[in-house]
Amino acid sequence: MAKYRKKPVVIEAVKWDGTTESANEIIKFAKPNAMWHYNHNHMTIHTLEGDMSAQVGDFIIKGVQGEFYPCKPGIFEATYEVVE
Repeated sequence: MAKYRKKPVVIEAVKWDGTTESANEIIKFAKPNAMWHYNHNHMTIHTLEGDMSAQVGDFIIKGVQGEFYPCKPGIFEATYEVVE
């Protein structure tokens, strides 16, 4: 068995706060991979593994190959830090 460290990569992400403005920002950011279901207050993100549901508070990440996927806040905060 060996240990591995995640390579440092810079990603783009948007946090969904549940507002219409935030949803519209994500739709522009992840177009055409994001769809907001207004009546059910959730988003569908088309990922390489299939459609995933994003909840309010999740981050929508653009990966290193241009793919999009949702990430729970706790995992995001443990994995990423702001690049200045």
